[in-house]
Amino acid sequence: MYTDKFATKKGELKWSVEIMPPGLGKSIPDIKETLDDLVEYKPIGIDVTYHQEKMQYKKVDGVQIGFPLRKNPGTVPLCAYLVGRYVEKYGVEIIPHIICGGFSMKESEEALIDLFTVDISTILALRGDPQHLEDGFISHPEGHKYASGLVEQIANMNKGKYIYPIENAVSTKFCIGVAGYPDKHYESPNLDYDILRLKEKVDKGAHYIITQMFFDNKSYISFVEKAKSYGINVPILPGIKPLSSKKQISLLSSKFYIDIPQELVSEIMKHDDKCSKEIGTEWCINQCKELVEYGVPALHFFSMNRGSQIKEILKKLG
Repeated sequence: MYTDKFATKKGELKWSVEIMPPGLGKSIPDIKETLDDLVEYKPIGIDVTYHQEKMQYKKVDGVQIGFPLRKNPGTVPLCAYLVGRYVEKYGVEIIPHIICGGFSMKESEEALIDLFTVDISTILALRGDPQHLEDGFISHPEGHKYASGLVEQIANMNKGKYIYPIENAVSTKFCIGVAGYPDKHYESPNLDYDILRLKEKVDKGAHYIITQMFFDNKSYISFVEKAKSYGINVPILPGIKPLSSKKQISLLSSKFYIDIPQELVSEIMKHDDKCSKEIGTEWCINQCKELVEYGVPALHFFSMNRGSQIKEILKKLG
């Protein structure tokens, strides 16, 4: 199980990193360059994101019509490539994200079977964001409305239960991760309600949690303690994103619905933008040191496919 790789004592540094499939006009070597720089620091996991297809809308004879734009290269083939390149040599876990949006339960099952076939044993199960230009999340007519349903489907496959009865079905052995939100999910009315929804995912079979990014460790610690009070006892990994520009202050806040401490905002805003990366790096190093001392299972870095800043942080963490 992936969870066996987590830290077992306070002060022990374990970490993972999240990457995105290369966008149009880019290729796997762009990802390889980022990861080759980082794997020497011995990550326990490499997460690979998945996003719904974006739509482009044009007027044709006065009628607005949606045309699907190409998705990024697929998560499944990229994960298969990463398994061949990094698993045997570095012992790192390759962790694809599987989302509800855009998939029927049958399509989810097929993707999971493909991943199991190429020796993927850990999955991050997510609802996913709304489709591009949609006001809210709309599930596939034959898919899952919530991540808890996807977790249950994967947990059932671990018991040899598939959507359609299969004689002598092989039981998968997926370790299941899910998302948590220290500042609460933007659709939840309050944090307590959000944690109750998180508990549903754990009760249905989730083995660990990765949080949304945060910049105040008090938010994470409070979230962990509240989750425990609701009976959630699986490991909770903190999501970490070092700031590198002034623009990210508003961009990350609006896109991910997170709070950024005024102390950090003021420090970045009062300097030239070329200082932002240095300030963000130092803040992140201190944040990581505190979290490791607190006793987190592992640090989880959001790379946005740029590894140099994370590499600098890892050097300082030793």
